[in-house]
Amino acid sequence: MLQARLERYPPQPPNTESPTPMTYKSTFQDRAAQAAEAKQKALEQYRAKPPVDESEAAERFAAGEQREAAKAEKAAAKKADRKASDEAAAADAAAKAAAAAPKSEADLKAARDAKYAKRKNKSRRA
Repeated sequence: MLQARLERYPPQPPNTESPTPMTYKSTFQDRAAQAAEAKQKALEQYRAKPPVDESEAAERFAAGEQREAAKAEKAAAKKADRKASDEAAAADAAAKAAAAAPKSEADLKAARDAKYAKRKNKSRRA
C-alpha cells in the first residue's frame, strides 16, 4: 500500500524559491502580483494531482461505512447500558424509599416493647 502511494505521490524536492518578502514599501501592484503568482502555483499543483482511482475511492467509502456502523452499534450498546443503569438506580432508590417509609403502629409498638424489655433485662442482671 505504501509503495502504491509513493508511486502515486512521488516525493517533491524542497522549494528553494523564496517569495519576495512584503515590506512597508511594497506597493499594491507588488502584492497583487505576488497573490497572482501564488494563485497560479496553487492551480498548477491542483492540475498536477493524479485522478482519483475509483476502486480506491470505493474501498475508502466502504471503510467509512464500516466505521459508521461500528460507531452506531457502540452508541446503541452504551445507551442500553445507561438505560439499565438508570433502571437499577431507580429500583434501588425505590427500595430505599420503601425501607425509609414510616412504619405501622404495630411495628412501632413492637420495637418500643422490645427496647423496654431489653432495658428491663439489663437492670435485672445487675
